[in-house]
Amino acid sequence: QVLLAESGGGLVQAGGSLRLSCTASGRALSSDALGWFRQGPGKERESVAAITWSGGVTYYAESAKGRFTISRDNAKRTVYLQMSSLNADDTAVYLCAAGPRILGPPSSYHYWGQGTQVTVSS
Repeated sequence: QVLLAESGGGLVQAGGSLRLSCTASGRALSSDALGWFRQGPGKERESVAAITWSGGVTYYAESAKGRFTISRDNAKRTVYLQMSSLNADDTAVYLCAAGPRILGPPSSYHYWGQGTQVTVSS
């Protein structure tokens, strides 16, 4: 059973934009926070942004502030990550995850999607 399904990744030129989507189902909906994480080649997994289903409270990593926007559509059970001004450092597999709180580390998130590749060409 797929609890979190990401889509929207792809190849984009530097300076371009992409919108990622993550649709939650089943047990993943019992968690209040949905976060976007990324893992680049040879790098550790890092938090990008997160949002709560209940109040729409958001969190952004420093690398995402001013360039990325996280939003949710509760009716569609979908969270979006709008990314703009992309650069080569943003190249990574982007994963969404569901957990109890938006400021929790990756280990606190219980459910994970398979990930979607984002590649930024310079």
